[in-house]
Amino acid sequence: MTRPDKMILGALVSPASSHIAGWRMEGALTNVDETFEDVLGVVRAAEDAKFDFAFLADELSMPDAADSILSRDPLAYRFEPLTLLAALAVATKKIGLVVTQSTTYNEPYHIARKLASIDQLSGGRLGWNLVTSYVPEEARNFSRSEHLASVDRYDRAEEFLEVTCGLWDSWDDDAFVVDRKQGLYFDPSKLHRLNHEGKHFSVRGPLNVRRPVQGWPVQVQAGSSEAGRELAGKYAEVTFTAQNTLEAALAFSKDVKARASAYGRSPSSVRIIAGVQPIIGDTMEEAQAKYQELQNSIHPEVGLARLSQLLDYDVTKLPEDAPLPEIPDTENYKSRRALIIEMAKRENLNLGELYRKVVSAYGHRVVVGTPESVTRELAEWFVAGAVDGYIISPGYLPHGLEVFNETVVPALRGLGVLREEYEGTTLREHLGLDRPARGSWTRK
Repeated sequence: MTRPDKMILGALVSPASSHIAGWRMEGALTNVDETFEDVLGVVRAAEDAKFDFAFLADELSMPDAADSILSRDPLAYRFEPLTLLAALAVATKKIGLVVTQSTTYNEPYHIARKLASIDQLSGGRLGWNLVTSYVPEEARNFSRSEHLASVDRYDRAEEFLEVTCGLWDSWDDDAFVVDRKQGLYFDPSKLHRLNHEGKHFSVRGPLNVRRPVQGWPVQVQAGSSEAGRELAGKYAEVTFTAQNTLEAALAFSKDVKARASAYGRSPSSVRIIAGVQPIIGDTMEEAQAKYQELQNSIHPEVGLARLSQLLDYDVTKLPEDAPLPEIPDTENYKSRRALIIEMAKRENLNLGELYRKVVSAYGHRVVVGTPESVTRELAEWFVAGAVDGYIISPGYLPHGLEVFNETVVPALRGLGVLREEYEGTTLREHLGLDRPARGSWTRK
């Protein structure tokens, strides 16, 4: 397995606006008014542009804030992602579909069964963004006052993945013979019961769904903390990151690939995908004006509340011109919080400047410019080996993705870093990832 020579592109399609104030722009979809046809139209636009996958992000709660502040926050509502993904799976043809599912507030059998079914229905186009859940409000929706400690969440996640992969391997690929003449539905020698007994789970199996088209759905992981990087090095086939500088992205990529190598994996078996919010104008002045319109539309109460959530520390009572105070360590948002604190110190930002920079794109990199300058910036990181591709997170849909597809996509193809057509039918084929043999998963 080698590093792909073409840039990987994913499109964030849920939520409908990746900028916190994007929903306020004229013509923008919002989570609450978009229909299935609206979402499908966005995904098909990404498919027409030959994106590798569409991504459905998720959290199992509303943001943590007073009701008066929540009333201004677009993430008060969003579709349940698996329900939406199942519909998209049968309404699209080639594009991969990546969905977020928590290992803290689910059970392995449920996840294994649902994801195997959708991988079959989509013809092998599913990816699973494994998260351990980190928003404190999520715990309170599942009979807990707070999350498990980070180390325990990741320990559970590792065993969760072991069990789900074991369940997906319940059957050989050719187990179901459906021999009507002999009255034989499956070959019993090709059935494998899991009989798992572990620290967190006891699961007998087998799974009552045949093995996924891809062997296993593509394993995606999105944590950049120490525990998250270790999990990515051990098992992830794709890891999402929110680095904001080329140097940090190079260091992150080098670190994760070194961890993969330490576990006996090829460094190129992990695809590094960075989130990026492109703001594009015909001129630099127009692009900056678009960005400022978005930034000026962030309500201060929402900005400070979201910043407080990401820091796991309440700054809502502090003035906007105050510097960032010393933030104590907590079990939540470890990697994202570290990035925010480092940015505030590096750029000497006060709280108002910080929330406008951070919550606008949820901490991801914002690239403002002309089609030519945005193309150059995206290509630079890819050519340098800092990333294998990007999740394109337009400020709001559908306009942001339409502009990117019309301007930057052809420019990237002109540079020779983006493919012209799909070369396979499964998400693994799009990403250049091997299909795992049954029984090849081992806990490292």
